[in-house]
Amino acid sequence: MPGFFAVALLVLKKDLAIEAKSREIAYTTLFFAVSCVMIFSFAFVMEDGVPVDGAAAGILWIAVAFSGTLALGRTFERERYSETLRALLLAPASRPAVYAGKLLGMILMMVATEIILTPMVAFFFHAPFFARPLLLVALLGLGTIGFAAVGTLFAAMLVRTRTRDVLLPILLYPVTIPVIIAGVRGTAALLQSPPEAPVATLWIGLLTAFDVVFLTLALWTFEPLMTE
Repeated sequence: MPGFFAVALLVLKKDLAIEAKSREIAYTTLFFAVSCVMIFSFAFVMEDGVPVDGAAAGILWIAVAFSGTLALGRTFERERYSETLRALLLAPASRPAVYAGKLLGMILMMVATEIILTPMVAFFFHAPFFARPLLLVALLGLGTIGFAAVGTLFAAMLVRTRTRDVLLPILLYPVTIPVIIAGVRGTAALLQSPPEAPVATLWIGLLTAFDVVFLTLALWTFEPLMTE
């Protein structure tokens, strides 16, 4: 039986190869995320070009969460049509490794979207995101891991459910609220003048704790949840 990391990398390569050919999920997710930021910019930027105070951090994380949910739904919808996930689960490989491979693909998808979203939000809302770039990367990276860890588990669990498009956000958002709140509060601390680095570091520590808990529970529960 292949090792854990070998299986995870094979699943990741499979997802990347399919996406490289179609680019369906990437284009859909990116278009949705950009549209979300544009709509918020019309709502929260005044006629004189001055944005509402404190809006940038929340808008960034709302766009990340919504686009991530869309990517999760589209990714596992494709798996359902081709029965790929079923085939992976029937293969002689570790099921937690299959989960890890799907999770890595989702994280890469969300990170690619965030690379476009962050400069957009910074431009439209005059937000000094890059005053502390390392702290910002830590907040976004840890928040993405926590959100994707829970989302990948729930999306795989609901892949055969008819009402999965409705159930996924209903299950996902209440569980990931701590991650989103920590991300918003930590990002808002970086937007202060001067940036409140100790406060952002505190929220980074909390995000790390959330990630450890979510990843541990997801790896532990993926196999029994996916057992027919």
